[in-house]
Amino acid sequence: MKIKKLLLAIITVVSLIPVFLSLVNSVHQPQSQSNFQLYQTNLILKTSQIFDNDHQKIKSISQYISGQQPYIDALKKYSETHGILSDRLDELSTELKTFDNNTIGVKEEILSLNSSNISDHRKKILTDIDYRKKTLSNLNLKIGLLEVAQGNTKQALDIWKNNNSLLSPSSSNKLSDVLINLWNNSFVKSDDAEFIIKENLNGWFLSYSLKRLYEIEDRQQDLQILQAKYEKNLQSTILKLAFLNIIPGLGSVVGIGIIIFSLIQLILRQDSAILNISSDYKWEIPWTVETPWKVFIIGFFFFGQIILPALFTTLNINLINLSLRGKAIYIFSSYLIMALGGILVLYLSIKPFFPLPQKLFNFKIFKNWIIWGISGYLVALPSVLIISLINDNFWGGKGGSNPLLSLVLENQDLFALAIFYLTAAVAAPFYEEIIFRGFLLPSLTRYISPWGAIIVSSLIFAVAHLNISEILPLTTLGIILGVVYTRSGNLLSSILMHSLWNTGTLVSLFLLGTGGN
Repeated sequence: MKIKKLLLAIITVVSLIPVFLSLVNSVHQPQSQSNFQLYQTNLILKTSQIFDNDHQKIKSISQYISGQQPYIDALKKYSETHGILSDRLDELSTELKTFDNNTIGVKEEILSLNSSNISDHRKKILTDIDYRKKTLSNLNLKIGLLEVAQGNTKQALDIWKNNNSLLSPSSSNKLSDVLINLWNNSFVKSDDAEFIIKENLNGWFLSYSLKRLYEIEDRQQDLQILQAKYEKNLQSTILKLAFLNIIPGLGSVVGIGIIIFSLIQLILRQDSAILNISSDYKWEIPWTVETPWKVFIIGFFFFGQIILPALFTTLNINLINLSLRGKAIYIFSSYLIMALGGILVLYLSIKPFFPLPQKLFNFKIFKNWIIWGISGYLVALPSVLIISLINDNFWGGKGGSNPLLSLVLENQDLFALAIFYLTAAVAAPFYEEIIFRGFLLPSLTRYISPWGAIIVSSLIFAVAHLNISEILPLTTLGIILGVVYTRSGNLLSSILMHSLWNTGTLVSLFLLGTGGN
């Protein structure tokens, strides 16, 4: 028995080291939230008026959607993202300088033994620096266009003239020269200007630049075609914005209503209130704390952080080198293997306690799980949003995020998106609700109150996502999932709510991604 406990302790340390390192490393990683805001900003810009026409209805709709100062708002968002990336670039440059200075002082024989690791680390820093520079360069181009839209042409020209200094001569952005040529006082016609604009810009930035090119070259027919395309796409853009803002907004209003009702109910009818989760809601748990510890350390963390990476390394599978569809299949396969491994460890761990108490792992198909799931989702909309806004201000665009979100946002392959959906909205809710709500939460009620178990299990649920900036929002989501499961006594309720949450996120990302084109 002592040998088993010692082995479990060793596995615990080995498993939690990569978890701790992932959380620490995520501190300096950018959140996807800043990208999401830029994509939504681009969608709003597409409704702003770039043509002088007599379509009053279109003008009215455009002004209502985009607001009275769309360019000022967009410039603010782009400048915020630019500042975050600039800070990170400075940090990387300092890191590279420190690394090189430390390497100089190392003896030659030690360097020769570790040259591979050292060169790989330095290459990673340089790659990251190059990526940030290219991203900043693209931001500068768009910031310049937003300045021009507000009449600040001189400031825009200065931005574009200094832009190529970010990049090496071989990587210089030809678009900077094209934009300078379009807005300076001595325009020179270029045969490849239109091609360069179309290759490097999209959405409002593309239309605005082409409009300037067609006007200055007096290409009236192309200008009319561009205007007709803009007006044709306006309706779909408005529908996307409606889904992204109005529908979640209405859902949040209903969610706030449910929260207020629940609080009033708690005051007036404490014993029967939804939020009155007393000791009556404790589960009858036959195992000790060692069982959930073993399940999570071996089945969740050790399997997910040690076994799976080692397996894919042995198979020489590198996520970075895969195509989008390859990445989708890789993510789904790895998650499925992790889930099957985790459920197997769970089954073997609780098998000695069969038959289980009646309230554990209940899937009641003919109970009111749909109402609980939808209600929980509506409550989560305003709750997680408020916590996220507070959280984003604290982290300032850093703290990491789920890489799956960026993959969905930046790519529109329907097959890949279907696989991402299967992973995030089907497999993840099923596995995570069984592990966190179906098993961990009840197990904790043997030692602490149901409310304490809901909070602790939600915190572990948040930490398991390995992004430090997402801990507070995910803990909030986990608490609502825990309340829904505890009060309904039905895992289908929390699975449905979890699936609705992930579905809403994925659909929003898909619409944002298509909105920039």
